[in-house]
Amino acid sequence: MKTLIRSLVPEPILNLYHRALAHMAAIWYRHPSRALIVVGVTGTNGKSSTVQFIGHLLEHAGYRVGWTTTASFKVAEHEWVNDQKMTMLGRFQTQRRLREMVSAGCTHAIIETSSQGILQSRHIGIDYKMAVFTNLTPEHIEAHGGFEAYKLAKGKLFTVATESIIVNLNDEHAKYFLSFEALNYGGFAIENVGELGTQLTLPPVIAKEVGYESGCTTFKWNGQVVHFKPAGRFNLENVLAAASSVRALGLSQELVVDGIEQLKSVPGRFERIEEGQPFDVIVDYAYEPAGLGAVYEALELIQTDGRLIHVVGSAGGGRDVARREILGKMSAEHDDIVIVTNEDPYDEDPWQIINHVADAVALAGKQDGVDLLRILDRQEAVDRAIDLANPGDIVLITGKGSEPVMAVEQGKKVPWDDRVAARRALHNRYGRTKVSST
Repeated sequence: MKTLIRSLVPEPILNLYHRALAHMAAIWYRHPSRALIVVGVTGTNGKSSTVQFIGHLLEHAGYRVGWTTTASFKVAEHEWVNDQKMTMLGRFQTQRRLREMVSAGCTHAIIETSSQGILQSRHIGIDYKMAVFTNLTPEHIEAHGGFEAYKLAKGKLFTVATESIIVNLNDEHAKYFLSFEALNYGGFAIENVGELGTQLTLPPVIAKEVGYESGCTTFKWNGQVVHFKPAGRFNLENVLAAASSVRALGLSQELVVDGIEQLKSVPGRFERIEEGQPFDVIVDYAYEPAGLGAVYEALELIQTDGRLIHVVGSAGGGRDVARREILGKMSAEHDDIVIVTNEDPYDEDPWQIINHVADAVALAGKQDGVDLLRILDRQEAVDRAIDLANPGDIVLITGKGSEPVMAVEQGKKVPWDDRVAARRALHNRYGRTKVSST
């Protein structure tokens, strides 16, 4: 019905409708964002982790915070999984969450702000004090009508941020996001800020002498050595984004460093499943090429002579069809065994999506029934990957991370969790007496 309405109603009227709803929601909940310091985080990858890292660093400094992300919601001490299959909630839901944060005594709210949400004016009526840009890669461009339109949609968040703009200075689009009017400009980078450093009004957070290991990342910030557990360059960028943001909010470097060293990985983001098995099992949300590339980069830090067995999702139904072939090629190049399975088909035939990805895997050199498997049932696919694994191998499960539901036909959501599926497969193989159930 929503699709039919969108196709019949002229876009200007639809936009007016969205904006009106946003203002109504803010009025209904008595403009809760005016009582909060609201930080909006946007970009292609790393948004959820950056939001939660910002939140944890603020909590470490003694503040009460709330957030809304793809992965979870939080209001002060209460945190729960996002089961809505929406990065950015609808206008009334978002305003209600903000009102709950105010009622719970929160001082800060961090909102993962998606380009789709911005297009539907879900950011209107929220008094953003700060906008944070993580990175930009070609993703969701079909829905936006091209990459440039996608970038412009992200930019709209920066038109409403009243105080500070924080950007990834290593990203090629950083200059665009620094072009909006604000009181303060900050940024973060690995090794070098380049010429953009002259545009900043706040000291940038620059990581130097970076060292990556499977269990720890180290870097120097203003001569001080910093350690944190979340692995990989992508997590370093997320940590730097969070550090730059909270520095702009007034936290000292010493307090921020102490908080960074206590950070833990975000659930469903390069999350290890440890049940006593003699091989690694890793679950990650990566569902598009840039995110998957970051996962492969992080996997290089794990010292093993074993095989990489990958349960790859099928990119979701009804959108971004072009990335299916790219995901297939990447899997063929990096994985020893590729198992293509169902992910979030929505109203599209899941076998059609699976075959789009798997055909690209086959064209890149894998052979059906040997090192390429097409399995519709996702639990069966995870079971097969676990059963195939030998000591020293890595089983990688991507596409959903910690999402608790799978989106299927007619708008239905069925319970699902890749982490639960992996543990179930391990228990089935080894028995609960041999594999810990914790």
